[in-house]
Amino acid sequence: MDTIVYPGTFDPVTRGHVDIIERGARLCDHLVVGVAAIAYKTPIWSLDERVDMVRSATRHISNVVVEGFEDLVVHFMKRVGANIMLRGLRPVSDFDYEVQFAWANRHLDPNVDIIYLMSSQEHFFVSSSLIKQMYEGGGDIRDLVPACVADRIVFGLSRARGGTHD
Repeated sequence: MDTIVYPGTFDPVTRGHVDIIERGARLCDHLVVGVAAIAYKTPIWSLDERVDMVRSATRHISNVVVEGFEDLVVHFMKRVGANIMLRGLRPVSDFDYEVQFAWANRHLDPNVDIIYLMSSQEHFFVSSSLIKQMYEGGGDIRDLVPACVADRIVFGLSRARGGTHD
């Protein structure tokens, strides 16, 4: 396989995301991580900040490039020359959404195929939303995010709630 796209908002990037990226990179010559702007969500970090954090977290993987995009994922895939999308699946929680997401993307472009990788067991319940909730409740989230961006993530979460850097 030549090029695969792994799209997401990565708000913030987690160790679960990095695990999927590392494993997905072994399946192809080029893995393009597409960081989505997503107009209908309100991310804590700007698109540029999220792209930079994912780049930092994946710098050790030679066949991975990280790019931001603001249009539909199928249009982004065409631009980078990919017709295969990579998605991570956690037990049960992701399945309904992923079926709808797959249907929508295949409806927009019937040439798009999707490969699913099951999350590694240690990341089954890690999500960007859970990390935000844990931080809000005073929990330490540093072991759930890549070490190289942990301070930036904690600072961004603190900034989002109007606090100071913890």
